[in-house]
Amino acid sequence: MIENPTQRIAIIDLGSNTNRLIIMETRLGFSYRLVDEVREVVRLRKGMTEAGLSDEAIARGLSTLRLYKDFCEQTNVSQILAVATSAVREAANGPAFLDRIKDEIGISIQLLDGEKEAYYDTLGALNEVPLRKGVVLDIGGGSIQLSDVQKGQFNKGDSVSLGALALTEQFITRDPISGKEFRGIEKEISRQLDTIQWLPEKTGEPLVGLGGTIRNLGMIEASRQKYPLHTQHGFILKRSSVERSIQLFRELPLKERQKIPGLSSDRADIILPGAAVVLAVMDRLQIDKLQLSVNGLREGVFLELFWSHLDPPIIPSVRKFSVLNLARNYYYEEQHANHVSFLAGRLFEQLAPLHNFGKKEREILYAAALLHDLGRIIGYSSHHKHTQTLLEYNGLPGYTPRETALIALLSRYHRKGKPEISDYKLLLKKKDLTILTKLAAILRLAECLERGRNSNITDTIATWDKDQLRITLIANQYPAVELWQANRNASPLMKEAFQKEVKIDSFSPPQNRTD
Repeated sequence: MIENPTQRIAIIDLGSNTNRLIIMETRLGFSYRLVDEVREVVRLRKGMTEAGLSDEAIARGLSTLRLYKDFCEQTNVSQILAVATSAVREAANGPAFLDRIKDEIGISIQLLDGEKEAYYDTLGALNEVPLRKGVVLDIGGGSIQLSDVQKGQFNKGDSVSLGALALTEQFITRDPISGKEFRGIEKEISRQLDTIQWLPEKTGEPLVGLGGTIRNLGMIEASRQKYPLHTQHGFILKRSSVERSIQLFRELPLKERQKIPGLSSDRADIILPGAAVVLAVMDRLQIDKLQLSVNGLREGVFLELFWSHLDPPIIPSVRKFSVLNLARNYYYEEQHANHVSFLAGRLFEQLAPLHNFGKKEREILYAAALLHDLGRIIGYSSHHKHTQTLLEYNGLPGYTPRETALIALLSRYHRKGKPEISDYKLLLKKKDLTILTKLAAILRLAECLERGRNSNITDTIATWDKDQLRITLIANQYPAVELWQANRNASPLMKEAFQKEVKIDSFSPPQNRTD
């Protein structure tokens, strides 16, 4: 009997601009993955007055939530976690709206105050980005949240009314925006940021950004670069890119902004104020870049449940869990992958004087060793290429884009082929070819030594002189298959990587034969 069965959990975010639904397939505390996502631009905040949300906005919200409820029932969701943010909390009729949702639709929604929203933002980000000290920024439709991170945990957070939709409705009447209107936005951003008393203390510290505005700014820059990965995990957004985008948003009318590659057409009318907030926060911190987090509020709500046995609910090693989570999601052969990882690690340690790599390269090798066969879930033929594709699209939280590219290439070349970096020339430098070649040689040899998938090779001993590298295998029985595979498929790349003749032999002698 499975003690922790797979279940589907839905998270609904009733935002000021967009209502979002994500569905996580999970075994709590073991693995999770996003299996579905629905978004609808509801614009709850549109037309809001002192009396509260407009009748039209309430109707749009109810209609969308009915669809979400039906969708959850049809997709076998076992639990719905729903939250509402700034538009509902600021509306005089917000509580009555939530009561109506519960009575008519049967969904209970937690109304988050500003600090709780900032907490969930940060919880999502810290389970993706290994940030020990810094600031987390989330730009929503009605408000932004800024969080102070200390010792890898949420310390405090503030919410101010600088959301992209709120600023658009307050200041923009012309298309494209006038100079006077833009100066008004900048002045209002400055005024409200002044109210966050702890922000000046964070000067120079790293910034992690999340939310639709920042994701769209990242996608615009990725399109400009022809970015080779199909994920935003670890993506770096520079100040110069934000400035370039702001200039475009100010110059182009809406119909032209909607054509900007990477920009969602339904966000083109409100993206400019959000981008101005990003630039202003960078100015306050005196930094020239931020790191994107794919995770945000919704993931934070889910991860509080997923890591409920941890205090705080933050994984202590983002890098290690992201590799393990991806491996589990694609049903890796645990025993085989773990033994390849062990053998690759032993070879890495023993050959350290020849490669002079450190902890980061070791972690890259570990990840590739655990993930190298994932592509078999698609098909055995070309499974090394399938693994590369899976890594390009899934990414690896905690690893930089450069590291992810190296891991993808190590997986690609664990079987055959001469390593090259052309697929990711935007992310890699020429010196990375040396790293790739040596690590690929080690991984390929480790894979050959576990070719029988029986853990016959228990260890290796590497020795060398000026001309020769000798790898002696310690095995439970004579490793005929392993020697055959290693000499045939791994020795040539080992020779190229380490510039020595390669000899592979065994402590265990061949079995006695009788004619």
